[in-house]
Amino acid sequence: MSVPVIAPAHHSSDLVPRRRPRRRLRTLLVALAATLVATVLVAPAASASPETQLAELTVRSEAGGTTYDRDAFRHWIDADGDGCTTRAEVLKDESSTSTGHTGTCTITSGSWTSAYDGVRFTDAGGMDIDHMVPLKEAWISGASGWSATKREDFANDLGDGRSLIAVSASSNRSKSDQDPDSWMPPSTSYRCTYVSDWIAVKHRWGLAVDSAEKTALREVLAGC
Repeated sequence: MSVPVIAPAHHSSDLVPRRRPRRRLRTLLVALAATLVATVLVAPAASASPETQLAELTVRSEAGGTTYDRDAFRHWIDADGDGCTTRAEVLKDESSTSTGHTGTCTITSGSWTSAYDGVRFTDAGGMDIDHMVPLKEAWISGASGWSATKREDFANDLGDGRSLIAVSASSNRSKSDQDPDSWMPPSTSYRCTYVSDWIAVKHRWGLAVDSAEKTALREVLAGC
C-alpha cells in the first residue's frame, strides 16, 4: 500500500520569486559606490595650514575683467535632482533650526547669523548666498580659461562648506567682487576665518592671487 505524499503547504509569499532583497542589495551597493566616487571627486582634501596653502598659490597680475560675464557661471542649479537649488541647500545646511519652505524647495524661514556682520535672520529673503571667492574674482584669477562645466561646478560648489556662505544681503553687496586687499568683513572676529577660507577656496580650485591680495592675506594671518 503506497503512502500518499503530502506536499508542503505554501504561503503566498513562498510563491513570489525572492528577488527584492537581492535588488535592494544591488541598489545599496550602487549607492555606496556612487557615494565613494563623489567623495573622491568633491570632498576637500586634508587641509594644510592657510600659510602653506597661500605660499603654494600662483602670484600673477589679474586680467580679463572687461570680458567677465556673470552668465558664464551657471547657478543656482539642482545638482542632485531633489528639487532644491544650491541656494536652498546652503540655507538649509546653515540654519540652526528647521527651515520652512513653499513649493518644492523655496526656503522662507529658519534661523541664520550672517558671519560677515553678525546680523541675525529668520526670514530667508534677507539672506544672500555669497561665493567666498566672487565669480568675477575667480574669472580674473584663472576661471576665464575653464570650461563652462567647470565654471558651473565652481559656482555651485557644495563639496566644501567654505565655498558658499549665507550672509546678509547688505554685507554681500558691500563686498561685491572685491578681494581682501579692498574689502574685509565688518565683523573683525571673523576675519581670520574669512582669509583662511578665501585661501582654501583659491587653493582648492587652483586660482591665482595678485601681489596686493597676497600681502593683505598674509598680514591678516599674521595676527591670527
